[in-house]
Amino acid sequence: MNAFEHAWQTTRGAREYQEDSAAVANGSSPAGGVPLVAVLADGMGGHTGGALASRVCCEQFLEAFTKRNGPVPDRLRDALDAANGAVAQTVISNPVLSGMGSTLIGVAFSEGGVEWVSVGDSPLWLFRRGEIALLNEDHSLAPELDRLAEIGRMTVEEARSDPRRHMLRSAVTGDELDLVDQSQRPLTLEDGDYIILASDGLQTLEESEVERIIAAYAEDGPDAVASALIRAVEAVRDPHQDNATVVAVRVVAAEQIGSV
Repeated sequence: MNAFEHAWQTTRGAREYQEDSAAVANGSSPAGGVPLVAVLADGMGGHTGGALASRVCCEQFLEAFTKRNGPVPDRLRDALDAANGAVAQTVISNPVLSGMGSTLIGVAFSEGGVEWVSVGDSPLWLFRRGEIALLNEDHSLAPELDRLAEIGRMTVEEARSDPRRHMLRSAVTGDELDLVDQSQRPLTLEDGDYIILASDGLQTLEESEVERIIAAYAEDGPDAVASALIRAVEAVRDPHQDNATVVAVRVVAAEQIGSV
C-alpha cells in the first residue's frame, strides 16, 4: 500500500488580493477508502467574488466528497456539482456577486491510483522519474490558439501573445458546466511520483522549468517542491503576475510508511 505526503504554498504575485484557494482532507474515515483528497480553485470576479468563489468551491467539494461512499468517479462528479450548486446559491443570496466563478481541480488518491475531475485552466501534472506530464485538459482558449498556429492560421508568437489566451471556455459559475475533464480510470502511482495541482499563475514558468525544479527538490519532500516552485515564480518579477498556488503530493511506498 502507498502513503501520501502533501504540502501547499501560494503567492499573491503582483495582485493586491488572493483569489486562489486549496484544501486537503487526509485520513478521514468518511472518505470511503480514499486516504487523501485534494482540491484547488482559482477564483474570478474580483477581490470579493473571486476569493469567495474559490473558497466555496473548495469547502463544498471536500464536504460533498467525504460525506459520500460509492465509486470514486461518481463521488468526484457529485462533489463538483455540489461546488457548482453552492456558487449558484451564493449568487442568488447576493446578486451583486453575479459573474463570480472559479476553476476547480479535485483529486482523489487511493491504493488504486489517482483519479480527478477538473474545470478550467488550472493544470494537473504527474512527475515521474524526472519527467512531467499534463493529466487534465486546458479549458482556456490557449489550446485553440495553439492549434491555429499549428495549421498556419497565425504565428506561434501571435498565439502566445493573444490577449484571448487566458479566456475560459468553462468554469464553475453556478450555470451548466460547458466542459468537464474527468479521468476514465485510476492512474496507477509509483513510489516517488508527485502529483502537482496548480493555479494558472504557475504557468509563468515554462513546463520544462517546472519539471527541472521538481526534479531538483523531489528527494526533499513536497514542502520543498511547492516552496521552490513558488520562489521561482516570484523570482521572475512579472509586473502582471497572477496569484499562484501549488499543491504537491508525493507517493511513499509501504516500506517507508513508518518513517513518514
